[in-house]
Amino acid sequence: MFIFTVVILFGLAVAVGLAGMKLYVRPKEAMERVVGGVEHAEQTPSHPSLVFHDLIKRLGNIVPQSPKDVTVMQRRLIRAGIRNESALKILYGAKVALGIALPLITAVALTGSLTDAGNKMMSILAAGAVGFFGPNEYVRRMANKRQHEIARGLPNALDLLVVCVESGLGLDQAILQVSKELEHAHPEISEEFGLVNLELKAGKRRVEALRNLAERTGVDDLKKLVAVLIQADRFGTGVAQSLRAHADFMRVQARQVAEEKAAKLGVKLIFPIFFCILPSLFVVTVGPVVMKIVRELVPMMNNI
Repeated sequence: MFIFTVVILFGLAVAVGLAGMKLYVRPKEAMERVVGGVEHAEQTPSHPSLVFHDLIKRLGNIVPQSPKDVTVMQRRLIRAGIRNESALKILYGAKVALGIALPLITAVALTGSLTDAGNKMMSILAAGAVGFFGPNEYVRRMANKRQHEIARGLPNALDLLVVCVESGLGLDQAILQVSKELEHAHPEISEEFGLVNLELKAGKRRVEALRNLAERTGVDDLKKLVAVLIQADRFGTGVAQSLRAHADFMRVQARQVAEEKAAKLGVKLIFPIFFCILPSLFVVTVGPVVMKIVRELVPMMNNI
């Protein structure tokens, strides 16, 4: 009787365990979520924007990519602040889509016009060139704008970095603190310093993380700062003194650049003054005299 009771209890326990695994834990669905859920969501997007995104990515997979061009475009995308893994495929897909769509739209727009066939063909070819090379120019402008913002916020970041280091923080903690403090004022350079901190936490050497920062941004002033930090770390000099000297150097350099721009201003104003301001001055000053001559002197000469 005792053995029979044990067998029944054991069977009930196994049944309850199987039911719990089937109804509550559901290991098959959990494995599908972990392994294949993302791929399934990418294969069957439901929202129209996701469908368009997937279509552009598929077009990017069709385009043949040379290794040299891929490296250049990846570096340009990173400098523009676009670090998505599928960004390059989306870029090539956008080039293909715009390279096909703009010529078609131009051809439809020029269907009822009286323009020559040669001009129509040139317009269609120009629209195709704009559609194919336009995304590259857009990414280049984004990268240049971001580099300009990083260069503009670098003096404030350097001053704050000097204050943090001189107050007793280590260089890694100072970089993290600068990243937090400049999150709203200069988000670009804050993001770059945050990536440096993440690389340091991941186990990379400080020299390698700083070099990655210089390569990732491509800003000359930031490259100089990275070189100063690497030299200070290599030769064992004081980081605070090196940063203070570099900050003074950057102030002198910024003053010299401002003086250079001020000296060029007079030469640059010659053409706007000559073509825009002088004609209006001539009209205001000489115009009434010319009108008086035409009204009075010309009739007198005709009568003579």
